[in-house]
Amino acid sequence: MFQNGTWWITGASSGIGAALAEALAQQGARLILSGRNLDALRDVAQRCAGEHLMLPFEATDYPRLPELVEQASAWAAPHGGVYGLVNNAGISQRSLAVDTAFEVYQRIIDIDLLAPIALTQQLLPLMVKAGGGRIVAISSVAGIIGAPLRSAYSAAKAGLIAYHDSVRAETAHQGIGVLVVAPGSVRTNVSKNALDGNAQVRGFSDSTIDNGMPPETAAQRIIDALTSGARELILAEGPEAMSAQLRRSNPDQLFDLMAALVANGYAKQLGAET
Repeated sequence: MFQNGTWWITGASSGIGAALAEALAQQGARLILSGRNLDALRDVAQRCAGEHLMLPFEATDYPRLPELVEQASAWAAPHGGVYGLVNNAGISQRSLAVDTAFEVYQRIIDIDLLAPIALTQQLLPLMVKAGGGRIVAISSVAGIIGAPLRSAYSAAKAGLIAYHDSVRAETAHQGIGVLVVAPGSVRTNVSKNALDGNAQVRGFSDSTIDNGMPPETAAQRIIDALTSGARELILAEGPEAMSAQLRRSNPDQLFDLMAALVANGYAKQLGAET
C-alpha cells in the first residue's frame, strides 16, 4: 500500500497535507504534491525522501483536471498508476450565517466539496481499472456537528463525507478503500486563512487551533487508520470528539450545547460578532 505506491495529495503545501506527505514518504511512498504555492510545495518535497512529482494547480481549475490526471497517471504508470488520493485542499470560515454573503458559500463549497469531487471523478475510473486503491477524504468534525460560525464550511464538509461514503459503498467490491477523516482542532493555518462574512481572509487564528493537535500527530493517526483498514477516523480529542459522538448518540443534547455556546458569546470570542 505504501512502499513504492503512488499517493496524490492535494493541499500538500502546509498543515495536515504537508505532514501526511512526510509520513507517507517515510513509509516508502512515491508522492504527487499539489497545491497553489509552488515554492511551498518545493519546501515540502525537500523534506520528503524518495520520488515525487509536483503538480501545482488551483483546486477549482476544472478544465485542467484531465491534463493533470494524465500527467499524474503517466508518472505513476511504471509503479501501477496512482494508488492513493488524499482530498485535503480546503478553506474554512468564521462568521455568523446572518452576516455571511452568499459568495462565501459559493467559494467554500466550490473549493471544499466540488473540487475534490471533480478530481475524484477523473481519477476513480483509472483506480478501478488498475484493480483498486485508497481514497482519503479530509473532512472535519464541523461536517458532523454543524459547528457555529462555520455554516458554509460545515455544509461543504458534510457533503464531502456523504459523497465519499457513497463512493465507498459503490466501489468496495472493486478494490477501492475509502477513509473519511474528521479532524477537530489541528495546529495549522486553517483559522488564519478562513473567510469572514464578506469573503475576506480573516488574518488571525483561534487559540483552540493554535493549541490543537500537532499536524505530525494527525498524520501518524491517519497512517495508522489506513494500515488498519479503518473507514472513518474522528481525529479529535476532548469536547470535539465528544461532540461528534453526541451527534450520533444524543443529537438533542448536542444541539442544546451548540446553541448555548453561541448564546454565551462564542462569536465575540472568535471576533465574528456583528
